Amino acid sequence: MSDTSRRPRKPGKPYRRPKKDPVRILAFEALRAVDERDAYANLVLPPLLRKAREGGEFDGRDAALATELVYGTLRRQGTYDAVIAECVDRPLREVDPPVLDVLSLGAHQLLGTRIPSHAAVSATVELARVVLGDGRAKFVNAVLRKVAQHDLDGWLERVAPPYDEDPEDHLAVVHSHPRWVVSALWDSLGGGRAGIEELLAADNERPEVTLVARPGRATADELLREGAAVPGRWSPYAVRLTEGGEPGSIEAVRDGRAGVQDEGSQLVALALANASLDGPDEKWLDGCAGPGGKAALLAALAAERGASLLASEKQPHRAGLVAKALAGNPGPYQVIAADGTRPPWRPGSFDRVLMDVPCTGLGALRRRPEARWRRRPDDLDGFAPLQRGLLRTALESVRVGGVVGYATCSPHLAETRAVVADVLKQFPRTELVDARPLLPGVPDLGDGPDVQLWPHRHGTDAMYLAVVRRTG
Repeated sequence: MSDTSRRPRKPGKPYRRPKKDPVRILAFEALRAVDERDAYANLVLPPLLRKAREGGEFDGRDAALATELVYGTLRRQGTYDAVIAECVDRPLREVDPPVLDVLSLGAHQLLGTRIPSHAAVSATVELARVVLGDGRAKFVNAVLRKVAQHDLDGWLERVAPPYDEDPEDHLAVVHSHPRWVVSALWDSLGGGRAGIEELLAADNERPEVTLVARPGRATADELLREGAAVPGRWSPYAVRLTEGGEPGSIEAVRDGRAGVQDEGSQLVALALANASLDGPDEKWLDGCAGPGGKAALLAALAAERGASLLASEKQPHRAGLVAKALAGNPGPYQVIAADGTRPPWRPGSFDRVLMDVPCTGLGALRRRPEARWRRRPDDLDGFAPLQRGLLRTALESVRVGGVVGYATCSPHLAETRAVVADVLKQFPRTELVDARPLLPGVPDLGDGPDVQLWPHRHGTDAMYLAVVRRTG
């Protein structure tokens, strides 16, 4: 921060110290952490908010505004970059990142909220004075006054190419997704303008917080009685918090009898548990168990049937999170730190196996909006060998007559159907099970036999699931 107190003062213009706005300063700090440290907002923001509340700086409305400023700015970053680029006299890459963060915060207030234009500009310039100094605050003021000349629709008419000339680039600018992501999601949907527009728009909506009542330990009715909540759409164990409910205020969540888990993630675990088996149903495996949400649900479902769960996770610190999630499970379970591509267990040891493999995370862009700007097309090449190796392990680990669930939180065809098709060529004694009946009541599941969930159709993350049975 610049020390402007020693600068010569112009006659008639006494120096005025900038007003510190705790909400916008916190939002700026969160954006800087995301940019500088490759942090995720959903991990950075909660401790900052907690500290502000404990220090008496924030109330509930302040926390809600700070959250909206951070997530809204990150979600619409691509659109705001295009607008700001029209309002500065240099390429954006030559604008200092902290200055660009302040400009983006201002652009979001002007174009993405109901904050009056004069208040949005004034508050952002004050923020710039605090965190950047008077000199760069003047630059921020000049740019934001240009941004304020049009509303969002007016700017999109100016900065987005016409759909008819370049549909992917048009959608990328209008809906703030990298062009390659637009193309990949469009391929996964199978074409059509309406569907891709709905999906991209859904990615920019704030997702609800969804809880899971872990069977045998809590019920959905108990969670509904405790907080402002409504039942889940598809999972019998799901409860959706309304009015910005805080999960930590619910006793069952604090006790570990319930947890935060997207309904799509719940459905993947339930589908694997619902698949029919030939023979015993005693030993289950979660081969990529971190951070533990699916493992906790699977362990609870297994306990109801007298089965046990082995939860394996390669990273020791994530294995620790799994152990914490499973603590108190009513049935037998074990958590180990092991490489799923070089497993310590014997082949054919399990009746049911879930492999929710590491992926690009393009199915959870609602929750991690910054991921869309970090991922690159060549990331797919890095994940591909691991995804195939883990699916091979899963098929080797299940007994004849048993079932494997291959899941990703990405709808990219290179991470879903391509992986399954490639690996099954090496395992001719397998069959794809129609997964759609394993998700009873869930509509719009496509032609099968695999299942792709979508934010705009199902209100879930874009989880993919293929269910495979060993036949020999």
